[in-house]
Amino acid sequence: MKLYTMSRAPNPRRVAMFIAEKGIEGVESVQVNIMVNEHKSEAFRALNPLARVPALQLDDGRVLCETRAICTWLEGFAPEPNLMGEGFEERAFIEMADRRVELNLFLGIANAVRHTNPAMGVLEQPQYPEFGATQAIKMRETVKWLDETLARQEFVAGARFTIADITAFCALEFGRGLLKFRPGDEGFAHVQAWRDRIAARPSAAAQ
Repeated sequence: MKLYTMSRAPNPRRVAMFIAEKGIEGVESVQVNIMVNEHKSEAFRALNPLARVPALQLDDGRVLCETRAICTWLEGFAPEPNLMGEGFEERAFIEMADRRVELNLFLGIANAVRHTNPAMGVLEQPQYPEFGATQAIKMRETVKWLDETLARQEFVAGARFTIADITAFCALEFGRGLLKFRPGDEGFAHVQAWRDRIAARPSAAAQ
């Protein structure tokens, strides 16, 4: 298998962390530098016409795109440790948590970064700084919800580590780097403590 990825980019990092948690070996990492438009090359568009990373090329040559879809395939390929739920009820509640952090936290941070950071102009044209600033405010509303959630449970989706923790962690780390967002500095002590626990996991170093 080949994983077309870019180090430090948040969606590719989600897949890399998922693979690391699973202990899956033998996945070749192929770097695609989106900051110099390598993802728009004819060769890469042949793999993913939408010109986005990550993309997982399977051994039979098929290419799977979209972060959540790639993780779903990997969950079936390597069922243990389970990260997406055992049985339909747990799967549904984990997916709910994962979708909440993806749509409200991850995308909020991504939009804030892409529209307020001049260096992101190569990826986001036109940029709308006012929209980005608004997204940064709304993102903090989600962090408040997450802080309240983590005050009563150890992980984002409940009592154990799941894909929802990976999504939330990669989102916050993206904001940490380019928005200089530190939850603890803004009164979100439970999110900060959770973030620090996740950062100590070996998979957090995966890129």
